[in-house]
Amino acid sequence: MPESPLLRIPELTNLEAGRGIVRIPMEQDVPFTPRVRALVDTPEFQRLQHVTQLGLAARVYPGATHTRFEHALGVFHNSIRYLWQLASDERFRNAISVHQAEVLMASALLHDLGHWPFCHPIEDMSLPDLPPHEEFAAQFLAPDRALAGVLRNEWGVEPDEVLDVLVAKTDSKSLRLMRSILSGPIDIDKMDYLERDSLHAGVPYGRNFDKNRLIQSLLVNAAGDGLAISVKGKTAAEMMVFARYVMFSEVYWHHTVRSATSMFARAFYRLHRKFDLRELFMQTEHDFVNQLRAFAADSSSALLVEGVFGVERRIFKRVQEYSLYQSPELYSQLSRRSYLDLADLSERLAAELSRRMSRPIDVDSILIDAPPPHREVEFKVDIYFPKEGVFRPLSDVSPVVESLAKRQFDDYVKRVRIFVRPDLAADIRDSPVFAASLIAAIECR
Repeated sequence: MPESPLLRIPELTNLEAGRGIVRIPMEQDVPFTPRVRALVDTPEFQRLQHVTQLGLAARVYPGATHTRFEHALGVFHNSIRYLWQLASDERFRNAISVHQAEVLMASALLHDLGHWPFCHPIEDMSLPDLPPHEEFAAQFLAPDRALAGVLRNEWGVEPDEVLDVLVAKTDSKSLRLMRSILSGPIDIDKMDYLERDSLHAGVPYGRNFDKNRLIQSLLVNAAGDGLAISVKGKTAAEMMVFARYVMFSEVYWHHTVRSATSMFARAFYRLHRKFDLRELFMQTEHDFVNQLRAFAADSSSALLVEGVFGVERRIFKRVQEYSLYQSPELYSQLSRRSYLDLADLSERLAAELSRRMSRPIDVDSILIDAPPPHREVEFKVDIYFPKEGVFRPLSDVSPVVESLAKRQFDDYVKRVRIFVRPDLAADIRDSPVFAASLIAAIECR
């Protein structure tokens, strides 16, 4: 069989030869050709050095201060490894040209381009007039920006081609296949962040799957518009599903991480109208926090902001927690509500407790954190059985995936929690009127 033209792409050649590389944790050799360096050296990409990947998780896991810059290099590295593997699949070679492969590589490197500090907790609030991070990506790829010039001159790629991969505007089988590599059940983004977040958080959960085996099993699905895996990758895929489940349970939705996130969200909700959001979101994380602290000073939000970002860590305490399987009725009443509804509900709960406990409880002393309306992408991928020549959904042949992915993943890892100011925690947690106050707050609409 003649060598695939994909394997002559410079970055794939360098990966195989082990030359012209830059090393990132853990022991990843990322091909760093002149055109990759040109993209990385642009101001638009360099700003990612000042945006942490996990934001407030570092308040619980001190090592989790890695940046979107490092993550972007890891995702780019994965794109090259995927292309190297898929180049041996005739259907992939027929679907994806060398140019499209280079568009995919550039898109992988730039996939987080529009993210600002604390992007995900802010976007989860769905506040009116909040610009989506994809809009910032389009701004950074505007024709007059340095990044657009590098894409055209060094890569022969139009900025709109990258944007179309990141935010679908047109449709074709080949584009759907490219997007599934970047954002799908076994995508290059997830493949990186599970391992990288686990490494920096100092936990083993996101690294307990066979990444190499999974990549070696990649192929094109029956429809030709997405990724599938061969049966030899089934166990590795099951392990990846479990790794994702545990990372959400133990890191991303750790109760103290969510408490800090809830404090930040409430402060931002109170203060956001004072900011020029477009200007704020262009700042480094350090400058963002400093501006938030300055605006919060001498306001009711100062306790929230200083508790998270100040010199003395004072994270709110968890007083109640409701899960789907332990408290299904309360969970269903509180989950999937909009942020504005939850903020209003927490204020009503504070008022009810103030009345029933005969003591003043400030409206920002109680925070309700619940799964947001949108859900995580379910793990839907097909397994190819070569002896029979058929594709079957992984969930149909795996009890692990049936349990952890086919059902509503979010309902089992994202719990409803109520956090309160540390000095009030013991009294409210032990209060005999708490349950009645919560029911009254829910029913008072």
